Amino acid sequence: MKTFQPTRRDFLKQSSAAALSLAVFPKLKRKVAPSDRVRVAHIGLNGMGTNHLNWFANLPEVDVVGLCDLDETHLAKALDTLKKVHPDTTAKTYSDFRHLLDRSDIDAITCATPDHWHAQVAIMAFQAGKDVYGEKPLSYSVREGQKMLKALNRYDRIFQLGTQIHAGDNYHRVVEIIQSGTIGKVHTVRLWKTGFPPVLGPANYQAPPSTLNWDMWQGPAPVSLYTPERCHFTYRYFLDYSGGVFQDFWCHIADVVWWAINPTGLKRISAKGEAPEGIGDAPKWIDIDYEFDGLKLHWTSTPPNVPGAEKRGIGAYFEGEKGTLLCDYNTREITINGVIMSDIAEVPITLERSPGHQQNFINSVKSRKQPESNLAYARQMTMPMHLGLISYRLGQPLEWNPRKEKFRHNSEANAMLFREYRKEWDLI
Repeated sequence: MKTFQPTRRDFLKQSSAAALSLAVFPKLKRKVAPSDRVRVAHIGLNGMGTNHLNWFANLPEVDVVGLCDLDETHLAKALDTLKKVHPDTTAKTYSDFRHLLDRSDIDAITCATPDHWHAQVAIMAFQAGKDVYGEKPLSYSVREGQKMLKALNRYDRIFQLGTQIHAGDNYHRVVEIIQSGTIGKVHTVRLWKTGFPPVLGPANYQAPPSTLNWDMWQGPAPVSLYTPERCHFTYRYFLDYSGGVFQDFWCHIADVVWWAINPTGLKRISAKGEAPEGIGDAPKWIDIDYEFDGLKLHWTSTPPNVPGAEKRGIGAYFEGEKGTLLCDYNTREITINGVIMSDIAEVPITLERSPGHQQNFINSVKSRKQPESNLAYARQMTMPMHLGLISYRLGQPLEWNPRKEKFRHNSEANAMLFREYRKEWDLI
């Protein structure tokens, strides 16, 4: 039987549909006093960046005052999109985010650039006194996440990671059930995401389009000749910029694990995988075993051999001393003594439900209280993803010191915790 396996494009479609739902509920279009409005600008305006624009432009408390993209075609399309929501918009457009950050009349920015730009954009925004809604993953490297947290605390800023599924009722309920102890102490978690990257190439090296600032697009990453495959949507299949399907989806499904049981004391990481066909080099598939204090966590690129997993293209399977819980974005199955349930009425609702992921961010900008997917939380949840990729790239298991956040006795692995930026694009 063929099962549904959600792809990134499916997720983008679902996210766009969620944005359009604002138009269906007129009460969300309430008027807000000018003094209570938040001025937001968007950096990176293709794909998920378009969703950012739609989401925030439709929030009653938000004025979209700036748009930035280093591809002129994306910028023009984004301005047209904004005008459909706010025909009288006076938002200014920019090709260099640094000029946008110079403005003192911007309260917050969203960032949907490629992964290798996430950290510098966020840190410079913090330095400029702006709050940040940043698309996942948090950063390109472990050290960047450390630098981001240090800057956020120094400049007293607000940050929300773009794990939109975190706001849904299903994850809230999974967390309540697991934390209630109904399935007992969790000793093993299995995470998976199916699907191979596209086969890219052969490389079509050419002059970059006149509408694209290719040098700035590469920014802190190593220099490469331009080929369309390395840019825009398919950039994520190159290790210079991202980490493939694994890095694209880790945060969405690992999120429910860190929220529910907060794994600590990571000791060991062991990854194996296969390089893809074509010119991309992010793994075609990757399996990783993690050992934490009192917990084993496994990531696989195929569903694990547990009941119900084969029906899901992405999922988390919690094994406890009294039972199991299987979930994906929108569904869950609890099994205790052979009985399968979708809920347990005796478990009370203990978590406040989200007003919406973007609304949660805007509320936090106003209250100065960190949001649900805050930076400190997101950094801990994201770090094992980076470590798994390092184990894969080196082709060896690695021992980790969680207190020092360094590998034990492995200078080669420690060197991969941060990649030096190109000199001309080391902006922080």
